[in-house]
Amino acid sequence: MTPPRRQPGGNVTREVDLARREDPYNVTQASRIYFLPNLMTAGNLFCGFMAIVECIQARLAETAPTGEYLGATDAEHYKFAVWLIFGAGAFDLLDGRLARMGGRESLFGAEFDSLADVISFGMAPALLMFYLIISPTQGFEWFRHVGWFVGFVYLLCAAIRLARFNVITNPLLYRDKKVSTKDFIGLPVPAAAMTVAALVLFLLKLAEMDRSVKSWSLVLPLLMLLVAILMVSTVRYPSGKNVDLQTQTRLQTFVLFLIVVGLVVLYKEYAVFGICLAYIFLGLLRHFRRARSALRALPVRPVSAAIHARTLPTEGPRRARR
Repeated sequence: MTPPRRQPGGNVTREVDLARREDPYNVTQASRIYFLPNLMTAGNLFCGFMAIVECIQARLAETAPTGEYLGATDAEHYKFAVWLIFGAGAFDLLDGRLARMGGRESLFGAEFDSLADVISFGMAPALLMFYLIISPTQGFEWFRHVGWFVGFVYLLCAAIRLARFNVITNPLLYRDKKVSTKDFIGLPVPAAAMTVAALVLFLLKLAEMDRSVKSWSLVLPLLMLLVAILMVSTVRYPSGKNVDLQTQTRLQTFVLFLIVVGLVVLYKEYAVFGICLAYIFLGLLRHFRRARSALRALPVRPVSAAIHARTLPTEGPRRARR
């Protein structure tokens, strides 16, 4: 039985109350804490914090007389930090999926997620850069003077990227329509962090084999700066948000995916880094191809028409003076 509507001047109707609860700017709705998505975000934050702790412990192990701290070498601590960053990425993927699947998105969840991402995908990778990737251990003493700067630039770009994402996805900008896009604008912060973590795994694997990148170490600061700049760029990257249990694919794509998974399992130190680089340069390639197509689509005016258009304004006054 339909409940009677309230008379004017009384309490709001059920429909109005429902609309207010659906409004993301309703105070109750905006600050609502949904258990499962925010639990995943808390897991993300925990992994990021522990990755920072492992980086500090790795540094202590480097300076310890025994070469160990808490029973682990510096390389082992760095590996733990890398796997914790990967774990933070898994939690970050789950919290967004759970929120969208259950229709339980709130402004609180979005802000909490971004704050956790600054720690897990901003601060922790920046420490990995400073302590290991761009450090004098790579064979260049002057790395000591630029490592902190590159790490800070990365952290700054990650924070700006997250702030920009929160602004351009804010419901206030799309009150009358729902905007959905398959692409991220700028390199996603988790992808940037995964690239840094994968590079650490790659360098540690080379160290285990008594090999190093030698003169290629000079490329490392440039690569880290490229990753940082791409986060705040307008280069579009595929998001994968539309991939779910109902997604269909071609046989060739499925086989290729299985091959990639197999490579990751067998040669994880090389394959993960290769996948991260492929994702970065895929976005750049798509960006340049899109820009090239846009230039080709512009109408080209004939040279004679352009010259005629230029001479017309000057001919008028000359005739008037006659």
